[in-house]
Amino acid sequence: MARILIIDDEPAMLMGLKDNLELDGYEVETAADGAEGLKKIRSGGNDLILLDVMMPKLSGFDVCKTARQEGVTCPIILLTARGEEIDKVLGLELGADDYITKPFSVRELLARVKAILRRAGTRPSPDHSTSIGRLRVDFQSLVAAEGDKEVRLSHKEFEILAYLLNHRNAVVSRRDLLEKVWGYDEQPTTRTVDNFIVRLRHKVEINPNQPRVILTVHGTGYRLVV
Repeated sequence: MARILIIDDEPAMLMGLKDNLELDGYEVETAADGAEGLKKIRSGGNDLILLDVMMPKLSGFDVCKTARQEGVTCPIILLTARGEEIDKVLGLELGADDYITKPFSVRELLARVKAILRRAGTRPSPDHSTSIGRLRVDFQSLVAAEGDKEVRLSHKEFEILAYLLNHRNAVVSRRDLLEKVWGYDEQPTTRTVDNFIVRLRHKVEINPNQPRVILTVHGTGYRLVV
């Protein structure tokens, strides 16, 4: 039975999520603010974390950043009422695996949770180190570097690069990435893929505004040129 930690300062939201996840067969623990949540994250044993962004004491961004810096690797889904795209991109850059914008349906949440848990622990498939744009990427050790300087990539960014590399020079649709990297059976209403590509371009491209490595195929998806 998967164990899910919910961190949210809204009591009604916290209890509603807990009840629905337990009805779906998950073991659920809760925390009412960021400080308490971070303490429970540090205690370990979680398979997935649902993390509200706007909270007292410590924001969800702060909790996510600290958890990743301390080596916590379990998937994190941000729950955010913010509509600004930059906030969502920031959350993904800090190490979150996905985000859901409030208000959301219970059905959507359960689908996201199921998909990410199904994909959790999946390691990128390339078994060698290779050059991708400015970076040298080792998919076995999950290390990326530009020259002698290590460049931080999230686990999800490694997975995306691995999938694109395995389909190099071919067009990969957003639906393909959502199904194969995130594990979604149905395409959610999200710009998650596009946001991750934006962040990856800033790490692999010489000029992210004029990409030559991860190309956009308008109306379809992306193509990795190596």
